[in-house]
Amino acid sequence: MRLTGPVYRLKRKARLMSRGENIPLHEALDRIAAEEGFRGWSLLAARAEAVTPAEEMFAHLDPGDLVLMGARRGHGKTLMSLRLAVEAMKSGNRGAFFTLEDTERVVLDRFRMIGAEFEHFKGLFEFDSSDAISADYIVEKLASAPKGTLVVIDYLQILDQNRRKPELMVQVRALKSFARDRGLIIVFISQIDRSYDPSMKAYPDLGDVRLPNPLDLALFDKTFFLNKGEVQLRAGG
Repeated sequence: MRLTGPVYRLKRKARLMSRGENIPLHEALDRIAAEEGFRGWSLLAARAEAVTPAEEMFAHLDPGDLVLMGARRGHGKTLMSLRLAVEAMKSGNRGAFFTLEDTERVVLDRFRMIGAEFEHFKGLFEFDSSDAISADYIVEKLASAPKGTLVVIDYLQILDQNRRKPELMVQVRALKSFARDRGLIIVFISQIDRSYDPSMKAYPDLGDVRLPNPLDLALFDKTFFLNKGEVQLRAGG
């Protein structure tokens, strides 16, 4: 049973209900739990503890979001992006993976690595590794994609490596507008600068995103930063 939102948001809803209806907080929590399909808050909380990081991340995403997912090499950002696509497809939505890095075989092997059977999602998943990948190309390919489709772009820093393509800022703005107009969720995988030192801070942040070309990072609605399997969410621009 999927929660309609993260636990902290449900708790806030309960506090508002408690104040607004002048009822004890525990009663408000139980009522919120009932709305979520649980017999009591304790059962909901137990379910929440079993939620995977990908499920928790997906619960924060809304149609129209432009998302940045950053981590150092080898810290699981590609696998996590696929887990997000799987969560979207489990919900009956579609997933799309555009990569300038990997082959289809590599990506399909990663389904097995995350414990997902690709055959269960074959009709919902689109893979594309064309050298022509750019904002215009993605918009054309997803022109008929239904609302709620989760799109992964692998990865941000090479989207404009071909000088015949528009500047990175232009492409990201175009994709942000497209995501909002169509109700898609677009997730950019991002490299982190080598200067990031995990001994100084637990997670990278926007200041650690490697940007060989100018880009206003406030364009991203939400950001996820990973370190050794742990995830930190930050609200964006």
